[in-house]
Amino acid sequence: MSKMSLTRAHLADVSLPDFGMPAGEPVLPPELYAARMDRLRAGMGERGYDHLVVWGDREHSANLSYLTGFDPRFEEAILILGRTDGPVEQPAILVGNECYGMAEAAPLPMRLVRFQDLSLPSQPRGESSPLPDILREEGIGSGSRVGVIGWKTYARRTSMEAPAFLVDELRDTVGAAGLVENATDLLIDPAEGLRVLNEVEQLAAFEWSACQTSRAVGAVLDGLRPGMTEREAAQLLAWNGAPLSCHLMLTAGPRARYGLLSPGDRPIERGDPFTIAFGIWGALNCRAGFVVDDASELPDGVQDYVDRLVAPYFETVAEWYGALHVGQVGGALQEIVDRRLGDPFFGIFINPGHQLHLDEWVNSPVFPDSTIELRSGTALQCDIIPATGTPYFTTNIEDGVALADEPLRAELAARYPDAWQRIQARRRFMTDTLGIDLHPDVLPFSNLAAHLPPFLLRTDRAMTLAA
Repeated sequence: MSKMSLTRAHLADVSLPDFGMPAGEPVLPPELYAARMDRLRAGMGERGYDHLVVWGDREHSANLSYLTGFDPRFEEAILILGRTDGPVEQPAILVGNECYGMAEAAPLPMRLVRFQDLSLPSQPRGESSPLPDILREEGIGSGSRVGVIGWKTYARRTSMEAPAFLVDELRDTVGAAGLVENATDLLIDPAEGLRVLNEVEQLAAFEWSACQTSRAVGAVLDGLRPGMTEREAAQLLAWNGAPLSCHLMLTAGPRARYGLLSPGDRPIERGDPFTIAFGIWGALNCRAGFVVDDASELPDGVQDYVDRLVAPYFETVAEWYGALHVGQVGGALQEIVDRRLGDPFFGIFINPGHQLHLDEWVNSPVFPDSTIELRSGTALQCDIIPATGTPYFTTNIEDGVALADEPLRAELAARYPDAWQRIQARRRFMTDTLGIDLHPDVLPFSNLAAHLPPFLLRTDRAMTLAA
C-alpha cells in the first residue's frame, strides 16, 4: 500500500519555492515543420488520400500552426497538401488580403495563393481566382480522395466543421466517384494523432509556456486583496503578449460559479468564491477557492470546506499524479477519480485529464474503460473539476505535465539543462513537501507544481500529504 493511500490530506504551512524562469522562449527549428509534414504525408498515404485540406481560423489555428508555424490573424486560411508523387510537392496556403504578407514569415516553405474570399467583409475581392479554379490547379478533380482537417472529430467521417463553402465545393469538385471526409484524427486522435506526441523542442517550448502562465496565476493569488476589482486583479498577471489559448477567466462572488466568465468591474469582497484560469499556447493554469484568511471567514454552512471538498480532491489529484507513467492506460486515471470523487456532491462530469498543445484541449485518452496507453512525449493537463453547485463552490488545481521515457528525458536534460533543473526542482517539491509520489517519467512544467491554497489570502498555507 502506497504512502498516499495511508495519509490524509491536510492544510499546512507550505512555502512555494522560486523555481526560476526561462531566459528566453525556445524557438522551433524550420526542419521540425518539414518533418511534421513528412509524417502527415505518411498518414495521408496510409488512408489513400490524394490531398489533405487543412482549415484554420483565428480561434482554431492549432493544427495549421503545428504544421506550418503560421496562424491566421483577422481572417482564415486553407492549407492544401498533395502527395509527394503529385504534380506539386510544396503545399499551398490560401490566405486573404491581410495574411498574405504574414504567411511569408512561416518557417515552412509554402506557395502563397491569394484567395480573397477569406478576407474581411467589403475588402477587395477582384484579384484572386474562384475556389473551383484553385482546387483544380492544385490537382483536386473528379474522383479525388480528400481528407479535411478542421479541429474536431465526430462519430461519422462525413461530419466536419470546416465551412460549407469549402466542403460543398470540394464535394462538387470530386463528384460521386471521389471522397471528401473528416481526417482531423490524423492530428488529434488521442492514441495516434501527430499532435499528441511532442518532439523535445516542443516540450521545451511548452515548459516555457507553463512558466509564464503559472507565474502569472501565482502573482494574482499573491496579490489578491479584498476591495480590488476583478479587472485590477487581472492586471497582476503582467501578461507578456504571448498568444492566448483561451479567454482569460477571472471572477469573484456570485459570477464565479459560472467559471468561464471574463473579469468585470465588481470589487472583490472578503468571503467571496474566486476562480482564475489563464492560458497561452502550450499551457494553462487554474486555481479556485475563497477570498479568506481561514475557515472562520467562510460563508455559513461551509466551514468544513477543506475536509468536505478540498482534502478528498487533493488526495485524488495526488493519486492521479502518482499513477502517471509511460504505458499507463487512460481508464486507470478515470477509475481513480470515479472511486474517490464519484459521489454526486463533487459533480465531476468532464474528462479528468486531457492532452494539451497550442490549443488548451487537444483530445483526451481519459474516459471509462479507456485502453489508450499514454506515450512518451505526451503533454497532459491535470483537469479534475468539481462542480458541486452548492455553497461549497469548487476547488481546482490545473497544471500541465509531460511524460518522457528515459531516452527523451536524457535528450531534454542535455539540450535544455535550465528547463531540466526547474523540472527536477518541481519534482522534489511535489514529492518531499507535498507527499506526491511521482514516476520518473513525469515532468512537471508548472511553477505552481500542485500547490493548492484553499484560503486565497493565505497562499503560504496549502494542501499536503506530507507529515
